[in-house]
Amino acid sequence: MSQISRARLSEFLVDAKRRTYAGLDDDATVSAPLLPGSKQLGYRAGDLSYRDIYFGMKFFVGHETVQAGEGIIWSMSYAGGVAPTVVDRNEFLSIYAFLRQALLAVRDDRPFRGPPQFENESFRYVNTSSGDVAEFHGEEQIHRAGSKVYGLRYGGGLLR
Repeated sequence: MSQISRARLSEFLVDAKRRTYAGLDDDATVSAPLLPGSKQLGYRAGDLSYRDIYFGMKFFVGHETVQAGEGIIWSMSYAGGVAPTVVDRNEFLSIYAFLRQALLAVRDDRPFRGPPQFENESFRYVNTSSGDVAEFHGEEQIHRAGSKVYGLRYGGGLLR
């Protein structure tokens, strides 16, 4: 990894995630994404830049990167979405609104997705992960009234 410490990378990731999808939803989308049909969110602070590119909505796949100078130093891939039984647009929008609340609670020690647990009204978010910012994988789920309504798997780490 370039001259960036793991602590600085983790702090940057938390800030970037709060200033893109978690905090602004698709309002953080850039006007001309690199890949046609994708949503692309970006954030820059000093010599670090963050990019999140994803496709889909009810089920989606995506890829996040952190660039330091000219090179990509960190990456995470993810895939998931609402359960196939969720067909009402307002229902899946409320699930994603709750997801963004959970993602705003991202922590420096686990800067991949949200906290281990988060609850609000009838929703419960659970995130289990292994590893650290250097190499990790995990899964997050949202339950409502005891039923799983959303799931996502992710993994990534420092590029070597």
